[in-house]
Amino acid sequence: MSMSKVSTVFACLMAALLTPVISYYPDAFAANHREAPITAIDDEADITDVFAFVSYDPDESDASDKVTMIVNYDPFLEPANGPNYFPFDSEILYAIIDDDDHDALEDVVFEFRFTTGIRLPNVFTGAVGALGGINAPDNSPPDLDGNPTVGQPVVPPAITALDGAGSEGLSLRQFYTVTMVKGKNRTQLTNATGSPLFAVPTNVGPRTMPDYPSLFAQGIYDLGSGIKVFAGSVDDPFWIDLGAAFDSLNFRTQGFVVQGVLTDEQDADDSNNYAADDVSGYNVNTIAIEVPVDMLTSDGEKHPASDPEATIGMWGTSSRPKEKKFRGPGEDPKLSKKFTQIQRMGNPLINELVIGTGFKDKFSMAQPENDAEYSDFFLDPVLARVLNAVYEALFGPDVLPIPDVPRLDLLPLVQYTAPIAPAGTPTGPIADVLRLNTGIPPTPPDMQSRLGFLTLLDDDPSNDDPAGFPNGRRVVDDVTDIAARVVAGVLVPEFNIFPHNRIGDGVNVNDIQPYRTSFPYLNFAHSGRNSRHVDPGERGCKGTDTGRCPVD
Repeated sequence: MSMSKVSTVFACLMAALLTPVISYYPDAFAANHREAPITAIDDEADITDVFAFVSYDPDESDASDKVTMIVNYDPFLEPANGPNYFPFDSEILYAIIDDDDHDALEDVVFEFRFTTGIRLPNVFTGAVGALGGINAPDNSPPDLDGNPTVGQPVVPPAITALDGAGSEGLSLRQFYTVTMVKGKNRTQLTNATGSPLFAVPTNVGPRTMPDYPSLFAQGIYDLGSGIKVFAGSVDDPFWIDLGAAFDSLNFRTQGFVVQGVLTDEQDADDSNNYAADDVSGYNVNTIAIEVPVDMLTSDGEKHPASDPEATIGMWGTSSRPKEKKFRGPGEDPKLSKKFTQIQRMGNPLINELVIGTGFKDKFSMAQPENDAEYSDFFLDPVLARVLNAVYEALFGPDVLPIPDVPRLDLLPLVQYTAPIAPAGTPTGPIADVLRLNTGIPPTPPDMQSRLGFLTLLDDDPSNDDPAGFPNGRRVVDDVTDIAARVVAGVLVPEFNIFPHNRIGDGVNVNDIQPYRTSFPYLNFAHSGRNSRHVDPGERGCKGTDTGRCPVD
């Protein structure tokens, strides 16, 4: 790291540390997939990932005046798993929340509610279609009442639209509402055309949905005032060697005696994987909204990065009715109009790898402003000690020492402090909130690094990418490698050394390439007919002699 960057980043950080605010913090590692007992049995309410970043669509001149916020739900959706696939839960209140005044309390909330309809109740699957429609052939027998069936419609036309002509075979269909809440004011945001907002269904396959990209594009709606919205099934944008991570951080050997350490060449390669991506081939349900920056700041203005008003906080939630009364067969249950929060997420994987199992459900249902309650986990994170103990035991003494506790170097993850928030920003309470400085301009797509903000820690200013995690989070950010290194201590200058700054799981890129560079920035859902998962022993890993992902 250059001396100028050290001085700027860490002088500001030390100034923040000297404030009289109590210093608790959580660390991050990856993303939340089935992390808490309550959501392990309630997949529809389980938040997998949260993203917030200044938009960077190169074809829109005003993209940098907007923020894209994304919350993904319902992990590990197998694309082929019909007949109902994985619709949003119409009982859940989904929400994306903005904190504009640094107090970890909601200031602007976007609420999403879904309604499900079954349009073809006699059909065995949620979506069916082929060609221009198929009628019963000449050898079709009469029906049970003896009526002839020859020439009668049997298969609807292939699904080419979310509504109207071309949508006849879309039996299980969902539409949704978006409500913006500011204080006591509730404003329903509607499609600029006046038509309903339809969720994009999963990609059943090429016979049923021959032009899925067109369906995807139809699901991007203009709500007026510069707001766009999208909801539907997409490729899960997260990537990780999940099996290695949960085998006590048993990352696979990358060419050194020390396991789970990338070579310089591998670390600089954002286009290849050297281990298995265990999330490859899976879909996820997403809610994405793009909003002008000035709708998310406290004074309704856009500010430069040096202004405290520029930094906002964001998180996502899912809530269920407090009471549910089941009635007779075929009758909808009676639901309470009051909701209770089931899950929330700000930074990646706070709940999964920091909070103890006995506290995960309570944490999921708590509010961010009360997160100081979990300071015992935050001040001395077990994850850092596991990294230290495993590497020392397996690879020799003093291989991976870690900073002393309390880990004040991790404060930017849980307070409005430097280097993300500028000097003078109220630090606010300890809270799991994803913080974004909206004044830091987006990095052009061809200049983005998977290591995001950590690029400021090296000696090469040509690759600096301050627009990535933990300054918000983009879909291109490798939060697994970033967070593992942060936990190891790289934010402390004397710990920004080898092997701390080369720890990685060997999964550097998502399974679908290239990344989309326009809203909603997520890739199309995997085809149920043609999907596959790239596992160890299968061809699919680039950057290896055999094309296979390594097992060891």
